[in-house]
Amino acid sequence: MLIDYEILRIIWWGLLGFLLIGFSVLGGIDLGCGMLLPFVSKKNTERRILINSIGPTWESNQVWFILGGGAIFAAWPLVYSVVFSTMYFALLMVLLALILRPVGFDYRNKIDNAKWRKAWDAAIFVGGFIPTLIFGIAIGNLLEGLRFSFDEFMVIKNQVEFFGLLSPFALLCGILGISLISTQGASFLMMKTEEDIFNRSRKIAMIMPFLTIVSFLIGGYLLKSMGGYQITSIAGTELDSNPFNKVVLYQEGGWLLNYTKFPWIIAAPCIGVISCLLVVIVSLMRNAKYTFIFSSISIISIMSTVGLSMFPFIVPSIMDYNSSLTVWDASSSYKALAVMLGTVVVFMPIVIFYVSFVYKVMFGKVTGDDIKKHSKELY
Repeated sequence: MLIDYEILRIIWWGLLGFLLIGFSVLGGIDLGCGMLLPFVSKKNTERRILINSIGPTWESNQVWFILGGGAIFAAWPLVYSVVFSTMYFALLMVLLALILRPVGFDYRNKIDNAKWRKAWDAAIFVGGFIPTLIFGIAIGNLLEGLRFSFDEFMVIKNQVEFFGLLSPFALLCGILGISLISTQGASFLMMKTEEDIFNRSRKIAMIMPFLTIVSFLIGGYLLKSMGGYQITSIAGTELDSNPFNKVVLYQEGGWLLNYTKFPWIIAAPCIGVISCLLVVIVSLMRNAKYTFIFSSISIISIMSTVGLSMFPFIVPSIMDYNSSLTVWDASSSYKALAVMLGTVVVFMPIVIFYVSFVYKVMFGKVTGDDIKKHSKELY
């Protein structure tokens, strides 16, 4: 074997994180702009400017979401089955909300009627707000642990109800997600628009990072008193996937123990807070490019903080600690991971090149004059 099974699993854990972060940074542009539609655009022309700013690139941004879902399904089948069974209705709401956005893009301008456009504008807002909120809540639930277990036949048993997902800590994570993604949308609009939309977006980019910092620090403080998970013994990290090959301890502050084992990971939350402050500073200077860069860094750092704090856990179980899914016991077989890694090596550069090319060709400010010149275009 060119690569050990243990190393291959870590590589796929990193790739999963890379895809989810890629969607948060690029897909966050579309979700953030959708959320901000009622707040930064007051007239129909301004709304069309905002929609046109993401219109050419939103489809390419969804590639990361599709790849992330595919990676979970193929590389982490146990994770896929547990998450989709325990969070079924929440994820169904995400799917329905995401469907509203492209439909809104396509249909809002088909009829010259204010009520018609207002209805589709609301759909675009929902298509940005609901997925962002639920993704944040989902992360909060992962940190708290999901209510599932496996029986002796590896059949999933879960006691999750939709409203049971809405704990105070999970809602705090949802607020954190909204503040992060709305900052990302505002910083992107600063680069793509001018005058009133630019100024309104700039104000949001100066306010939301403070909400991000406050909710992030409160969440970190709560983790100190919350229970976390640690593996006390494991049969091996290169065995076939079986959640029962380990013993898991649930203890107060368990998610913070990785910071004593690997002190270097403290850089992730520190960079997250610092980058949020830099977003405010550079937006005050009206520097749209660096506002977007530091906003993206804050997303990368905060999401990395979650992944590094939980490692090697992916989906912890609060019902049966030993049923928790980790990097070592939730993956596909060695052969499957190796074949898929070869596919990623070939196709991932193509995806990155494609996305980069789309942004290079389509990037540029959208103005009211553009809307007048192309009044019958799709968006």
